Amino acid sequence: MTLVIDGVRKSHGAFELGPIDLAVGEEVLSVLGPSGCGKTTLLSAVAGLIDPDAGTVSLDGLDLTGRPPEKRGTVLVFQDGALFPHMTARENVAYAADADQRVAELAATLEIEGVLDQKADTLSGGERQRVALARSLAADPAALLLDEPLANLDAPIKRRLRDELRPLLSSLDVPVVYVTHDQREATAIGDRLAVIADGELLQLDTPAEVFAHPATPFVASFTGSVNLFSGQVVETETGPALDWNGRELDAAIGGEHVGDDVRFCIRPEYVTLADDETENALAGTITRRVFEGDGHLLDVVPDGDDEAVRLALSPPAYERAELDARDRVRLTLPADAIHVIGNDGGPHETPSRSR
Repeated sequence: MTLVIDGVRKSHGAFELGPIDLAVGEEVLSVLGPSGCGKTTLLSAVAGLIDPDAGTVSLDGLDLTGRPPEKRGTVLVFQDGALFPHMTARENVAYAADADQRVAELAATLEIEGVLDQKADTLSGGERQRVALARSLAADPAALLLDEPLANLDAPIKRRLRDELRPLLSSLDVPVVYVTHDQREATAIGDRLAVIADGELLQLDTPAEVFAHPATPFVASFTGSVNLFSGQVVETETGPALDWNGRELDAAIGGEHVGDDVRFCIRPEYVTLADDETENALAGTITRRVFEGDGHLLDVVPDGDDEAVRLALSPPAYERAELDARDRVRLTLPADAIHVIGNDGGPHETPSRSR
């Protein structure tokens, strides 16, 4: 079973989505992007809620153009769940299920047994969303489309469901398109990751590849590579390197040439504290410290510079270092962790593939 989105375009006033080309096999494709980038518009076009201005959508070779939503074999779950308010949670799920046993199985999986006999309009936001998920899965869709399905959940429930959804969605053996603006959610659930901004598909690849080798500066920053800098490719005794504000940094130089202006990035978790002289070592001063619960973020401004480098440390590593504000430290930027994006932002998309 393969869902193919071929050259889909849709305009809303000054906003234009596309052209979008995607092939989604029996996998979970996470679609990541900021609010207003076109993610919901794309799902609506696939589900038949809106007609694209151009392009086609097909499912297992069947052109869905002109087919109403109920004849497409797709199920779309919106952020608000869109339950029948006059029905109980049980009735909502049973509306799509073919047997009471299926209702019970889904209720157990999504932990909604305790609210099955409540009216939908009395449920909390998180409960409504879980009931909506159960109803969508009960329909045994040929393709499942999820629009921010965990957005209304409290953090502990969201983390648990994020972990549980991955095997559940993978077990369906149908194309699943999972829209979110949450990076961790996208990477935890998706087999592949599509990043969209301003209606354009910027990159399509595995989550690991997108995070390690972002194709554009936007992809780098949106996926957490806040260390995004400008430099130039220069020739050294050992080969091409990067000149960054007068410093030479060893890095893997791909298709760029000596003299090219480039953008490059390194994720904060790959920047490390250096005890001695190592490759790409920098001395600087800590200007900012933030504790995020699962780790510490430090901003360090290298000597003679005004661009901060951010590094992420686990609580044990931070405690061992015994760091204070305005401390001087040495950093190292491992060459194999520096990703050169290029002056033009690199390719906008790696080839799509179904699985």
